Amino acid sequence: ALSAAETPVKSRCREVTATSRHYVDRLFDPDPQKVLQGVIDMKNAVIGNNKQKANLIVLGAVPRLLYLLQQSSSSLELRTECAVVLGSLAMGTENNIKSLVDCHIIPALLQGLLCPDLIFIEACLRCLRTVFISPVTPVQLLYTDSTVIPHLMSLLSRSQRTQEYITQIFSHCCKTPEHQTVLFNHGAIQNIAPLLISPSYKVRMQALKCFSVLAYENTQVSMTLVNVLVDGELLSQVFVRMMQRDQPIEMQLTAAKCLTYMCRAGAIRTDDSCIVLKTLPCLVRMCSKEHLLEERVEGAETLAYLMEPDVELQRIASTTDHLVAMLADYFKYPSSVSAITDIKRLDHDLKHAHELRQAAFKLYASLGSNDEDIRKKITETENMMDRIVSGLSESSIKVRLAAVRCLHSLSRSVQQLRTSFHDHAVWKPLMKLLQNAPDEVLVMASSTLCNLLLEFSPSKEPILESGVIELLCSLTQSDSPALRVNGIWALMNMAFQADQKVKVEIVRCLGTEQLFRLLSDPDTNVLMKTLGLLRNLLSTRPHIDQIMSSHGKQIMQAVTLILEAEHNIEVKEQTLCILANIADGNSAKELIMTNDDMLQKIKYYMGHSNVKLQLAATFCISNLIWNEEDGSQERQDKLREMGFVDILHKLSQASDPNLSDRAKTAMQQYLA
Repeated sequence: ALSAAETPVKSRCREVTATSRHYVDRLFDPDPQKVLQGVIDMKNAVIGNNKQKANLIVLGAVPRLLYLLQQSSSSLELRTECAVVLGSLAMGTENNIKSLVDCHIIPALLQGLLCPDLIFIEACLRCLRTVFISPVTPVQLLYTDSTVIPHLMSLLSRSQRTQEYITQIFSHCCKTPEHQTVLFNHGAIQNIAPLLISPSYKVRMQALKCFSVLAYENTQVSMTLVNVLVDGELLSQVFVRMMQRDQPIEMQLTAAKCLTYMCRAGAIRTDDSCIVLKTLPCLVRMCSKEHLLEERVEGAETLAYLMEPDVELQRIASTTDHLVAMLADYFKYPSSVSAITDIKRLDHDLKHAHELRQAAFKLYASLGSNDEDIRKKITETENMMDRIVSGLSESSIKVRLAAVRCLHSLSRSVQQLRTSFHDHAVWKPLMKLLQNAPDEVLVMASSTLCNLLLEFSPSKEPILESGVIELLCSLTQSDSPALRVNGIWALMNMAFQADQKVKVEIVRCLGTEQLFRLLSDPDTNVLMKTLGLLRNLLSTRPHIDQIMSSHGKQIMQAVTLILEAEHNIEVKEQTLCILANIADGNSAKELIMTNDDMLQKIKYYMGHSNVKLQLAATFCISNLIWNEEDGSQERQDKLREMGFVDILHKLSQASDPNLSDRAKTAMQQYLA
C-alpha cells in the first residue's frame, strides 16, 4: 500500500482538473446567486495561479464568462466580476491571451464599454489593457470598428482609472503612421495633453508614453505638439520639467524621447536649448553605470537617434560626461565588482547583456558618423576595434547589425582605414558577414566594404585576393536597389587605377549582359555608379583599347541609348566622360569616328545650355583631334567638314573660363 505522501502523480492531476471542472460547472447553475458566488470563488482561485488559469481555459470557462458578461439579464455585479476574472486569466501566459482573443474577447469587452456603469467600464478597460499590451494580440483589432476610438476618447474624462487604461491601450496599439493619424484625427493631442498634469503618477506616465509613440517620425503630430499649451505652459516646457533629476527615471527617459522625436521630425531646432541643455545631457546621464540595463539601453539608443543627422550635437555629446569612455562599460557587463545582491536581476542582465552591446555600437556609430576627431577618440577607446570585430560574429543578428553600422561609420575616415582597420584585419570578419546575411546587414556590410576598397586603403589588396569580385557581382543582381548600388559602387572603387588583370576579371565576372542591364536600371544611383565603373574600366590607353576591342559595339550602343533617353545632367555628363575616355584610346577612337550619329550627338552637347555637358563633349573632340597620334590629320579634316571648328571657335569666347580654355586648347591642334 502507498503511504499518503506517495500519492501517484496521475491522481493528483485528476484532482486539480476535478476542482477546476467544479468551478466551470457552477457557471451553469440555474440560480443567479450561485453563479455569482461561483464567479467570485473562481476569481479567488485563479489569482497568481497560472496552472489553474490554464485548466479553466481548457475546460471552456471563457465562452461562458463572455456569455454572462454580455447578457443584459445578468446583474451588473455579475457582469463586473466576469470582467475581473477574464482580466485575471489574461494576466497569465501568452497562450492564455491567444485563447481569449480566439474566443472574441475584444469585441465583447468593447461592447461592454457602452454600459453607463463606471465600475463595469473600468473592469472591461483593465482587461482590455492587459490583452492589448501582450505582444501576441493583433493591435489592428482596436481599429476594425471606427466608432471605438472616439468612444474611448469620450471615456477619458470619467476617472483616473479610465485615463490610465485608455492611454496605455493607445500607446501599445499605435504601431504605424496610419494608427498615429487615426488617433491624431480623433483629437488624441487635445484629450491627452491635460493628463500630463494629473495628480496620478500612473496617468501622467501613460499620457507621456502616448505622446512619445504619437510623435515618433511624425511631422504632423510633432508640429502640432510644439504649440500645445497645458495649463498655460508650452508642452515642450512640461517635458523639460519631467526630465529633471528628481523625477522617476522612467519619466525622465520618456520625456527625453518625446523631445527627441519632435526634434527629429523638424518641430524643434537641434540648437534649441531644450535639446542642447536638457534632452542631450539627460540621455547621456542615462548611459551611466548606476542605471538599470533597460535604462542604459534606451538612453543610448535614443541619444544615437537624436544626434544621428547633426554633427554639432555629436560634438557636444562626445565631450559630455566622458560619454565615449562611459560606453566602454557596456561591454564589461555585468562587472565582477557589481554587488550581486539580486540574483534574479543578475540572471536577467546576463541574458540581456547583448542589448547593451548593441546600444553601444549604435551610439558609437552615430557619434562617429561625421567628425574625424570623434572617430579617433572611439578607435582609441580600450580594445574598441577588437570589440567591433567580435561583434561582427555574435549570435544576435541585432548586435551584428549594430557592430557593422559602427564599423561603417568609422570607415569614413581615411586615417582609420590606413591604421586601425589595417592593424585589426577588419576585412576578414566583414567578408564572412557578407555570406548569406539578411538584407539589412548586407547593406551596411557592403557599404563598409566600398570604403575598404578605396585606393588608399591597405585592405584593398587582401580583399581582392579573397574572391570578393564574385560576391560583389552577385550583389548587383539583388532585388534591393541599395544592394545593387553597393555592389556596383564597390566594383567601381576596385576598378579605380586598377591593373589590367583586375579590370578584365571584373568584366568577365559581371558579364556584359549584366553590365548593360545595370545601365538601364530604374534606380539613378545604380546607373550613376555603373557609369562610374565603366569610366574607371576605360582608363589608360591599353585598357581602353583592349576592352573596346572585345565589347566596343555594346558599349557604344549603351552610350547612345543613355544620351538619347531622358536622364539628368549628372548621368549625361558621366556618359560623355566615358565617351571622352574612349576617344583617348588608340584603336578605340575609330568606333566614334566611324559613327556619324555619335558625332552629331557630341556636336549637340557642345551647344547645350549646360556648361558641364559642353565641357565633357569638348573633351571628346579634343581627344579625337590630338596631333601627336596616328591618323590625326584625317580625323581633323573630317571633323572640320562637319563644322566642329566653327563650334570650337565660338566656345573659345565662352564666359566660363574652363570651357573657353578647353576650346582654345582644341583649336591649337588644328594650328600645330
